Parts: sequence; C-alpha cells; structure tokens
Amino acid sequence: MTAKGLAERITRFTRRAGIYVLLAITLTTTPSAIGAQASIKVGEDVTIRFGTLLQGWGDWTQDPVSEGYAQNLYLRRARLLVGGQVAKNITFFIETDNPNLGRAPKALGSGFILQDALAEVKLSDPLTLSAGLMFVPFCRNCIQSAATLLSLDYSSFAFLATPATQSSVGRDVGFQAKGYFNGNRIEYRVGAFQGFRAAGSRNPLRGVGRLQINLFEPETPGIFYTGTYLGTKRVLAIGGGFDMQAGPGDNYKAFTIDAFLDHRLTDSVSVTAQVDYFSYDGGQTFPTVAEQTAIFAEAGLYFKPLRLMPFVKFETQNLDAAAAVDNKRYQAGFTYYMYGHNANLKVAYSRFDPDAGNASNQFTTQLQVFYY
Repeated sequence: MTAKGLAERITRFTRRAGIYVLLAITLTTTPSAIGAQASIKVGEDVTIRFGTLLQGWGDWTQDPVSEGYAQNLYLRRARLLVGGQVAKNITFFIETDNPNLGRAPKALGSGFILQDALAEVKLSDPLTLSAGLMFVPFCRNCIQSAATLLSLDYSSFAFLATPATQSSVGRDVGFQAKGYFNGNRIEYRVGAFQGFRAAGSRNPLRGVGRLQINLFEPETPGIFYTGTYLGTKRVLAIGGGFDMQAGPGDNYKAFTIDAFLDHRLTDSVSVTAQVDYFSYDGGQTFPTVAEQTAIFAEAGLYFKPLRLMPFVKFETQNLDAAAAVDNKRYQAGFTYYMYGHNANLKVAYSRFDPDAGNASNQFTTQLQVFYY
C-alpha cells in the first residue's frame, strides 16, 4: 500500500469515528443537558437565542350523529422562537406559528401567524413593563407554555372570549405591568389591551389583571407559566384574575380563581394538579359570550425512573340560559418523557358528553420536539 493510500484510509477512518462519536453523544445526552439554553452573545449586554416547537398530532374524532370517525394527521403547532436581550434589563420575545397545518379541510399553504411579539423593560423586581402582542393575564392555564402542558392541550374555556375580543388564541395587543414581591412569592400582572375594535369605534380599552401567591417555592419569573415541573420544584400557587371591557348596556366581564400544585411525593414520584374556575358574562358588549361558569381540572403522577406520567382531565360547562345545553368533557392518557419537555410522546382518550344529544369520543396522539 502506498503512503497516499494509507493516508486516505486514515482520513476516512477519522471521519467515520468522528461521526460515531457525535452520534453516541447525541443518543446518550442527559435530559438536563438537552434542556440547557444556548445563546449567542453579541455584546456585553446583548444576547440572542433561537428555538422551535413542533407538535405532530394524529386524532380520530367521532361524529355524535353518524358515530363514524374522522381521521387527521397534522402539525398542531409549528413554531419558531426568537428571544434575547438588547440592553441591560431590556428583553424581547417573538414567536411564529402555523397551527393545525394539514388538518381537514387541508390547506398547507395558509395559516402562518405571528403568535407572540413583545418587549419588556425591567425597572425593578416590583415593576416590569411589557408591550406588544401577548397572552392577556387572566388565568394560570391561559398563560402556560404550550410546550409544558400537563394534559393534551389547554382548557376548552381558557380562551372563550378570543373571538368576541378579536384576539388570537388568548393573545391581544397592549401594555402590561407585572412585578414580584416577597422573594417572588407574590406576583401581579395587569394590563390595558385593544379588545374589540370596530372601525372608528371609541369604546374603552380592555382591562385584564391577575394576582398569584406562591405558598411553597417561588416560581421563576418569566412570560409564561410552567404546566408541570416533573418533580423538580415544590410549588403551590393560588391565583385569580379578571377580564373586562365596557360597551353599550351591560359590560363584558369574566373572573377566574385557580390553584396549581407540583410536589415530590418521593425521590422517584411526583404529582402535578391544577384547578381553574371560570365565570363569563358577555353582557350586551359581547352577546356571543353566553353567561356561564366552567371548571377545568387536571392531575398527573410522574414516575421518574420510567419517565412516564399518566394524567386525567375533567371539564364542565354550565350555561345560565334555560334552553342551553350544558356539557362535560373527560380525558385520560399518559406522557412518555423521553427527554423531559424537549422530546415526549402523549396518548389520550377524550369524551364529550352533553346533557342533550349523543356523546362522542376522540383518540389523540402527540409527538413533541421542543428547544429554547
């Protein structure tokens, strides 16, 4: 063998060995390492980072009349995330989405939206000012990150006022003040948002606010709440919020009370539970928002050695109108956390049970890939 041939073989071997090593590192990386954030440092006080959230869904939904099943394979969420700091105590966050991409009626070339776009100026722990497109600070479930939800999706009633207020899945354009006291154990968020805006209208702005008290460990301040900490924190949070906008006659008003628990039972088992109570009254401002109350509850047990969490979810809706049909919704399933919130698989069975008419079933599976 010539020296040139030997050199070529050594080069090929080195390349293959490098690929195998990189593959081994990828397959054996721990969840905590994958969960670390990577950011680009541009200057002393300037950083930027990127991320993505992909949730592929497959669902089989029963028609209550024919009892047949519609089948869908689609991207529930396809998001690109960009965030960072442009100066000391001045941060930004931008998120795009193409929700329900491929779901019937199939339209792959539409649906791209700007999901979040806000800037924050932290003046002190008790006062941070936010401006832009953001979740309105109503209920805990309303402000949770879609990447860390305990059950399959948000409550059916978390964004009930979205169509009437011309919002985007619980998000509206406006200004918000938020702050933390007593070592981040007391949090408030209050804001003025666009709400309903007809052409040339002069109606008042939409007012939304929330107060939360953390009785155990404080939660890390941020834009979103976490749906489950998978036993890494000991949290008991009690909160409440309001959402109002004036109009002709009776004004729109909504209230909520919620509680969230994340607690380690043993070194290998933890529990996560949440309850949200909603009260809505659209009044004459939003007559399409019927006067009603609703309850959303969910709970899960996380078995750390198995990376498995069985969960259940229950919702009930009680409409005030005598002729209205109340309903209940049930869900049971499990999540396999291959790498925590970065990569996991959910499987769930749901049942919709109205007081009148036939009940219907749904089977859903979700594969999530997330990094930010």
